[in-house]
Amino acid sequence: MNHSVANTGRLAWAALRMLLVLTVVTGVVYPLAVTGIAQGLFPDKADGSIVTADGREVGSELIGQSWNIEGTGKPDPKWFQPRPSNSGYDPLATGSSQLGASDPRLTKLVGDTKKAVAAFNGVPESEVPADAVTGSASAIDPHISPEYAEIQVKRVARTNSLSERQVAKLVEDHTDGRTAGFLGEPHVNVLKLNLALRDLAAR
Repeated sequence: MNHSVANTGRLAWAALRMLLVLTVVTGVVYPLAVTGIAQGLFPDKADGSIVTADGREVGSELIGQSWNIEGTGKPDPKWFQPRPSNSGYDPLATGSSQLGASDPRLTKLVGDTKKAVAAFNGVPESEVPADAVTGSASAIDPHISPEYAEIQVKRVARTNSLSERQVAKLVEDHTDGRTAGFLGEPHVNVLKLNLALRDLAAR
């Protein structure tokens, strides 16, 4: 009986020591090591890829945001617009609408959005790309396709008193290719593009 109790006690003490060691290694040492390496090699990405303008933080390269007329839910015609967001670009409420491709509600929503985007940009509905009328799985995608940026050029140029050539060049300069040359599709970061647009319009 005493021998059995002693063995149980030793096993319990060994298990407790193992728990303490693993807690320190995986809960303290490992996170600190990973954080230190990330801060040393990729400080910008480790801090959330924050974008600054005029000495203040204006957003993140990784999180989309709305570009509406202040105090309204209407898109501001002077800015390039992002793709739709089911969460209002709230990073704490990411996710799609969960509507299936055959759901009539989704079909109607896409159709209505296509008409609105075409009218807003003064282009035929046939020129409206898919990302202009559908949200991303995360609902906070900060990028749009070059095609979506291009159909916005005329409107943006007109409302900012710029030439279409100037704005088209801006889009071209801010179009990134496929990651590593073969992953994903060419894309444009809306925040970076609009900041460059603001600087160009202010000249």
